[in-house]
Amino acid sequence: MARMARLDRLLTLVGALNDTAEGLTLDEMAEAIGSDRRTAERLRDVIRLHFELEEELVDRRKRFRIRGTLRRVYTRPNAAELAALQAAAEGARRAGATHAPLLETLGAKVRAALDDREKRRLDPDLEPLARLQRQFVPAGPLATGDPASLTQVQGAIMAGQCLEFDYLREGWEEPRWRRVIPMGLIHGPVTYLIGQMPGRDQPPVPYRLDRMSDARIGNEPGCPAEDWDLDAWMAGSFGIWREEGHDVVLRVSPGAMARGRAWRFHPGQVVEQDGDELVVRFHAGGLREIADHLFTWGGEVRIEAPEELRAVMRDRLVAAAASV
Repeated sequence: MARMARLDRLLTLVGALNDTAEGLTLDEMAEAIGSDRRTAERLRDVIRLHFELEEELVDRRKRFRIRGTLRRVYTRPNAAELAALQAAAEGARRAGATHAPLLETLGAKVRAALDDREKRRLDPDLEPLARLQRQFVPAGPLATGDPASLTQVQGAIMAGQCLEFDYLREGWEEPRWRRVIPMGLIHGPVTYLIGQMPGRDQPPVPYRLDRMSDARIGNEPGCPAEDWDLDAWMAGSFGIWREEGHDVVLRVSPGAMARGRAWRFHPGQVVEQDGDELVVRFHAGGLREIADHLFTWGGEVRIEAPEELRAVMRDRLVAAAASV
């Protein structure tokens, strides 16, 4: 009961310090919680650790109040959060990601919502965190999509309408018109729209935003089914390209055991230890992407199944040998 009484006094004092406009003296704080001045001092020090407690000298007496609303204390970002957002925005911009401007404007809006006092409090910590943090941008395609196309895609998703656009597929000389139900967006160095032709019994396919032009929200309704699962669709392939799934079995050598245990080949993988080796199993398409990834293991991962993946890997080895 004593512990509950202390908590009750603490919460009462938090409310009193937030409700007052002119602030409370220590004596008034003690009166508010029905205790002595020493207890009020201890609780004030605890409150100062968690809230922005403003102190003002009035008629040679200190008055205290919690600045702003209580909700703001729990929604105000800290320096680490702002630095992480800034690093993500800068990494997306360096990679040419289509959604980079959205991250940058979000960061600017969050900073703009802070008052001068909050900025002064955060800046000493934010400056070194922002200067010494970067998001790794791996080698990949230089594919800068049009932010206007992204806006139209997102607008179609929110409106529940089909999206219309002209699409220039690799190998085509001229773009061709398409109308699809927007089934999702996948962001990365290349942003993909996952679209499904309306009125056809065909699976969704990816469209690169950097190859889209004249994107606009169509007049035809188009929403994914309630049971549509974008994560499950993505798990159907090792990368982005779609093909019939295969039961893949990989064997990790003893020398790469630790790395294999800490590696995610696929979201649905099952990892088993077999003697001094690891066996990794998953079901996915994208055999060429799997084979290309296995090059990074330097022979520490063997393909046990399927035979189709072995054939793709042999072809990739021949191609690689021809380039040196």
